[in-house]
Amino acid sequence: MTGRQARNYKIGVIPGDGVGPEVIAEGLKVLEDVSRKDGFTYELTYYPYSAQHYLDTGETMPKAILEEYRTLDAIYLGALGDPRLEPGFIEKPVIMGLRFGLDLYINLRPIKLYAEQFCPLKGKTPADVDLVVVRENTEDAYTGIGGIFKEGTADEVAIAEMVFTRKGAERAIRYAFDLARRRNKKKKVTMVDKANAIRPMDLWTRTFAEVGEEYPDIEKEHAYIDAACMWMVKNPEWFDVVVTSNLFGDIITDIGAMIQGGLGVAASGNIHPGQISMFEPIHGSAPKYAGKGVVNPMAAIAAAGMLLDYVGERGSAARIESALQAALTSGKIQSLGADSGLSTSRVGELVREALG
Repeated sequence: MTGRQARNYKIGVIPGDGVGPEVIAEGLKVLEDVSRKDGFTYELTYYPYSAQHYLDTGETMPKAILEEYRTLDAIYLGALGDPRLEPGFIEKPVIMGLRFGLDLYINLRPIKLYAEQFCPLKGKTPADVDLVVVRENTEDAYTGIGGIFKEGTADEVAIAEMVFTRKGAERAIRYAFDLARRRNKKKKVTMVDKANAIRPMDLWTRTFAEVGEEYPDIEKEHAYIDAACMWMVKNPEWFDVVVTSNLFGDIITDIGAMIQGGLGVAASGNIHPGQISMFEPIHGSAPKYAGKGVVNPMAAIAAAGMLLDYVGERGSAARIESALQAALTSGKIQSLGADSGLSTSRVGELVREALG
């Protein structure tokens, strides 16, 4: 939480590319409704950084804008990516620019099943799928250290460095233990690495053991990434809080998204505790659906709920979560994909109706 005393929040909005503006629009409608009901106010500042903005102006996201971002309470991002540009061209300066520039060192991914019929796992219910993944967000292979030599030749070489620091691992691990205490559910933290094959990851193993001594009330569990993926599919009910490195977190959270019903309901936070943080649906820009009004906006709505929880409006965040669950269990939504037969705006209406 940012610690602002007044219940007025400054929120930056980056609608982005493809379906981003469509799903963000529905999230903002929900934000407007809960703000009226719960008595807080907010100011929105829109930022144009997207593929289209680059194609129109030649500008990506300037680094200087980070100082303006620091005056905000949170950023709400739609989605980025456009087939007219090289993969990662616009995502790197915006998403990675935010993560590295604002040191958003926690990627927080709740994995919660709201309605049993959307889970692809046989026999699993909402009681079985309720965990959170804490993904370290500023290190590992994503630092961009490395490169390509003799590109396009038979002798081409590509090198990418994995970077792990004690500081980076410790602050993610400590966040995970504190989160397990706050959740007060299974009170268990599972640390996932691959130290048996990637020996430098022993830094994670040792740091987890050392920090864990400060949390005698929390159960500790260690798993290698391959086994953790297997167990998440077979027994998701085993997990409470999972903490892992950047690359492995990127992989395991997509498995989690499918278990909870799909990308249509999966949201994430990019967090620096106590400072400005960014919230987004985890799905991509889905350019083939752009402008058709068929993409499910629930992930963006869930991200708005995470944003409110972060700035301190926890009652409003809980209200949004309850509305999502009510809409998903109403029988009116048969699919969380673009094939639901419901428009983006209609799904948003169902959630707002469920707000009461």
